[in-house]
Amino acid sequence: MLDEVERWLARRSWSVADRPVERLLAAKRGTTVSVVLPALDEEATVGDIVSVIRRELMSEAVPLVDELVVIDSGSTDRTAEVAAAAGARVVARDEILPRIPAVPGKGEVLWRSLMVTGGDIVCFVDADLRDFSADFVTGIVGPLLTDPDVDFVKAMYDRPLGDTPGQGGRVTELVARPLLNLHWPQLAGFVQPLGGEYAARRSLLERLPFPVGYGVELGLLVDALHTVGLDALAQVDVGVRKHRHQDGQALGRMAAAIYRTAQLRLSRGHLVRPRLTQFERDEKDGGRGFAPRTYAVDTEERPPMVEITEYAHRRVA
Repeated sequence: MLDEVERWLARRSWSVADRPVERLLAAKRGTTVSVVLPALDEEATVGDIVSVIRRELMSEAVPLVDELVVIDSGSTDRTAEVAAAAGARVVARDEILPRIPAVPGKGEVLWRSLMVTGGDIVCFVDADLRDFSADFVTGIVGPLLTDPDVDFVKAMYDRPLGDTPGQGGRVTELVARPLLNLHWPQLAGFVQPLGGEYAARRSLLERLPFPVGYGVELGLLVDALHTVGLDALAQVDVGVRKHRHQDGQALGRMAAAIYRTAQLRLSRGHLVRPRLTQFERDEKDGGRGFAPRTYAVDTEERPPMVEITEYAHRRVA
């Protein structure tokens, strides 16, 4: 590990306990905080997350969070209804920036969320978390409220796989961490570089391009490094993250998108064939052979939000 990264770990890695809520409220001084939950078919978990944030961080006694928005990216279940009943403002992805047709992907939702939120600090939280704690929000918002030199904060945590501790984050260990260590060694100190819980100043996020799909977390982290430097990045330990795990083939597609995101940032070169072929047992053949299934790899990126006319007009207004 680079000496620079070892110094960064000592200076920019904290625990949620380092900044009690009382300290955050005293440091807030008019700074506004938006929490965004990107959601797709998360009716089983989104309501609990919204309820915890409303109860513990949006009360008269603890007015830390100023707005809580769930961006529904086309759910076919009761995600929107459950989130609204729990107290979130729910906005459909396709209603945001209708001039620009939406494409599937988590990064697309996060990018569009900048248009419908107003906080000086924007905090992203995945909507599939179980046993959710408000620490996920206070932990990553804390350094942004108390340290003006910090612009981007990632959560770090243990990720169990079922009942097995420490085995979650398979794409992180097999793809993202090797890529970062080899090509962006300054980012080798991040424990959860692909984690979906992070917060940043709007003034930074609006200047960054957003990969539309699974590559968004790696893309934002790398671009934030190049935009504001390592010392403006930080991470906070918030405990344990429990969530719904995806199957191996879904993880393969995620890995391909992340590799593509890294490739773009390494060379901005041309990828001859941005597609991934995987194999499944061919039921039509009685399970005796394997059938190929080919998927497109996310290659599209959204430009920095400050380049969008509607966003510029909203800021002037």
